[in-house]
Amino acid sequence: METRQQGFLDSEPLREADEDFVSDVNLSASMTEEEREEIQQELAKLEEEIGTLRQVLSSKEKQHAELKQKLGITPLSELKTNFSRGWHDMQSSVAYKKTSETLSTAGQRTSAAFSTLGSTITRKIGDMRNSPSFRSFEEKVENTVSTIKTKVGGTGSGGSFEDVLSSAAHASSQDTPTNNLMDSSERQC
Repeated sequence: METRQQGFLDSEPLREADEDFVSDVNLSASMTEEEREEIQQELAKLEEEIGTLRQVLSSKEKQHAELKQKLGITPLSELKTNFSRGWHDMQSSVAYKKTSETLSTAGQRTSAAFSTLGSTITRKIGDMRNSPSFRSFEEKVENTVSTIKTKVGGTGSGGSFEDVLSSAAHASSQDTPTNNLMDSSERQC
């Protein structure tokens, strides 16, 4: 089978369809004046009917708009109704239901995974608190706190860590020099 590129100037022999087209053109040229006049009358009649139908349609559209206005139906309320109807149709579709079920299952699995992760972390922290290295660290902190209590508040002071800190702050404020030596004439300046 030979393929040939055609340009604007290339010509090809007429096919059967082309011959029918040529004969139709020839028929319209060979039409009698009566036939032509009859077709033009039919065309005018159709155009008049189309105009009448357009007027009727316009009248019906105007009546439609007036009735909607009397019922209080606004374009915004129609849009809301259409949106609600579309949303309802979408929610009742099989695809939406399957997607919703899939997401629900995924959410439940994710929740279970986070719950498991939380309990695992809690267990690991508990294990860490019971480990020898954490106990050693805890003992060092307790020793440091008791040393601070001893140095700041005396041996029998006891009390909480907050009490020790406040007494340490009170003791350090007594050690720092204050400006109480100024006489009353200097303070008024």
